[in-house]
Amino acid sequence: MTPDQILRRTTLLAALALAAPPSLAQNKPIRLIVPYAAGGPIDVTARVLAERVKDQLGTVIIENKPGAGGNIGADAVAKAPHDGLTIGIAATATHAVNPWLYRKMPYDALRDFAPITQMVRVPNVLVMNAEVAQRLKIETLADLIAYAKANPAKLNYGSGGNGSAGHLAGEMFKAQAGIFALHIPYNGANPAQLALLSGQVDFNFDNLATAAPGIRSGKLKALAVTTLQRSPALPEVPPVAATLKGFAIDTWWGLVAPAGTPADVVARLNQAFVAALQAPETRQRFGNLLAEPVPTSPAEFGSYMKTELAKYEKLVKASGAQVD
Repeated sequence: MTPDQILRRTTLLAALALAAPPSLAQNKPIRLIVPYAAGGPIDVTARVLAERVKDQLGTVIIENKPGAGGNIGADAVAKAPHDGLTIGIAATATHAVNPWLYRKMPYDALRDFAPITQMVRVPNVLVMNAEVAQRLKIETLADLIAYAKANPAKLNYGSGGNGSAGHLAGEMFKAQAGIFALHIPYNGANPAQLALLSGQVDFNFDNLATAAPGIRSGKLKALAVTTLQRSPALPEVPPVAATLKGFAIDTWWGLVAPAGTPADVVARLNQAFVAALQAPETRQRFGNLLAEPVPTSPAEFGSYMKTELAKYEKLVKASGAQVD
């Protein structure tokens, strides 16, 4: 090889290294922080994507940092170096609810993060104990609203705790429907569902993935999903918005980097993860979790998180829920 050929090859390799994602250029893995425990839907979807982007980005290591409703893991992302080697999950709780629910927050949900892409949307669903619904002659959401208006203060609903997604959805429903139902908080989503199945509460707003087995078995009656449109996972059930115009409250999560991460690095990460989200295999695996992939641009995800933060400010303050 001549000196000129060696020089051209060296220049080409240097250019490729600069154009590659940080993990490839520096031969270092990307760390993806999940602010929840291993095994849940958020963790599972993160691992699916980590596997699918390894050809473009190199190794992506999942690091679970649960605690404080997701705040510990989100804070670790916010305070990480902005070199593209640390990214994390932003979720409804960490970036829309917690800033209003917790008296003190270790991070700013908008200023401390660079959005990469939304990952998924999971509908919540309004469910009743099937036997209770039959006894009260409630077949539709309109029937439930009519019963509540005709029988003031007779209904109650359960949730996984004050400030939980189920609690806030219930308060939003009550306000828009003009009804009253007593909120009964439980220590987690599973106890709340058990209370519904045993007839201790009349209805719940539950995550579709959690409620699906009870719906399929006939123990729970699904009246409406909380997305604006019908869910592909439950196409026979109408949205709340068909009865209460504009009603929309669902669970979502996506990918963010620390604020200050260079725009070109964010763009490379977005390109790789959006391609992974659009892959048919990803849609199938997410579908098993009743989760819908939602690939977006960084700007679209940033705008969406800003809108959700404003929406939940009103909901949390109206609910009166707060965590010290």
